[in-house]
Amino acid sequence: MDVGQMQRQWIDYAKSLFLEGFLDGQFLQLQQLQDDNNPDFVVEVVSLFFEDSERLLKDLTFALDQNGVDFKKVDAHVHQLKGSSSSIGAQRVKNACIAFRNFCEEQNTDACLRCLQQVKQEYCLVKNKLETLFRLEQQIVAAGGSIPTELSFSG
Repeated sequence: MDVGQMQRQWIDYAKSLFLEGFLDGQFLQLQQLQDDNNPDFVVEVVSLFFEDSERLLKDLTFALDQNGVDFKKVDAHVHQLKGSSSSIGAQRVKNACIAFRNFCEEQNTDACLRCLQQVKQEYCLVKNKLETLFRLEQQIVAAGGSIPTELSFSG
């Protein structure tokens, strides 16, 4: 596959992430902050999101597994996960966190456990999708190409 084909594949794949609601405009803003002086900016920021999310999901699992659930603590973890997912544009994770926080307010353990599974699922999906996007970027760069900087959604 030549560089042009890889770039078109990257563009189509990146567009699908937006059209399917995995990512929002915040991700595009992150990409605009990346330049020649900091070529790995997006990968680094997203990697920190992955690390943070893994820790928060473990903490949430533990907190909801206790006999007397501390909903303030659960809500604080969900709030943090919502913020970090929002900061990288992980829209479906953020939206799942919004529903989760509502059930924290109601102190509904069963609904919180269901929301935790939903958040974990959305997190795993977006993580896999972003890892695929980054692999495509590595292939383009390895072939001597550059990552397309403009995503057009007009067709």
